[in-house]
Amino acid sequence: MPGYSNRELIIATIADLLDGIRHVAVGASSPMPAAGAMLLRARNEMAKRERVRISILGSEEHNFFTNGGVELFDCTAQGRVDAFFLGGGQIDGEANINLVGTGDYPQTEVRWPGCFGSAFMYYLVPRVILFREEHSPRVFVPKVDYISAPGVSDGIVRPGGPHAMLTGMALFDFDKQKKRFSLRSVHHGYTAADVRAATGFDYDEPAVVPETKAPSAENLSILRGRVTEELSESYPAFADMLRGERKEAA
Repeated sequence: MPGYSNRELIIATIADLLDGIRHVAVGASSPMPAAGAMLLRARNEMAKRERVRISILGSEEHNFFTNGGVELFDCTAQGRVDAFFLGGGQIDGEANINLVGTGDYPQTEVRWPGCFGSAFMYYLVPRVILFREEHSPRVFVPKVDYISAPGVSDGIVRPGGPHAMLTGMALFDFDKQKKRFSLRSVHHGYTAADVRAATGFDYDEPAVVPETKAPSAENLSILRGRVTEELSESYPAFADMLRGERKEAA
């Protein structure tokens, strides 16, 4: 046993991916991205580095907006949001995401909640991290059925776009020029072959794929203490899940 859960590894990886930002926005249903942002904020405070501002939609404690999405979009348009997270029911090899549904639109077989400004954020936020814990051919498809937000826009100047993609199995980088993902690392307990078999699109891969960096003892201590308590305000069920996983592992 590695001494940490896969979720703890993902959260620590998110904190590393956010390193250097000043303001990160997190959606209302994104507990792991929120935990990663909180971990980075706590680390920076302990190291006396610049404080990270976190805006969690729907939170009263971790959100300085008073009018939800309207202010978030205004702040983004002004260039004052450095990082954001996007997922999708489908994601393809060119980093296009589908939040609408499966099938031939508008006759969708399965309907999802919709885009809610995802294209706007994808175009303007410099460091967009694609995040989906489930890693399967159902999610990572050769081509999305509907493009809710494009990964790359030919002939259009856009400051935003995909920076990396993190899943429950692996971490990918994205090359905007090639319009292609490359496998950066594989999480403990998985192999490069596992990732390849679970991914419906092609991507680049180094000859030797490293294992995703394990969270340090200090990071685990912060995550299991301060961060879990901070999560309780916005994501009480997820905070309880983290506590339960630690009890089972003890």
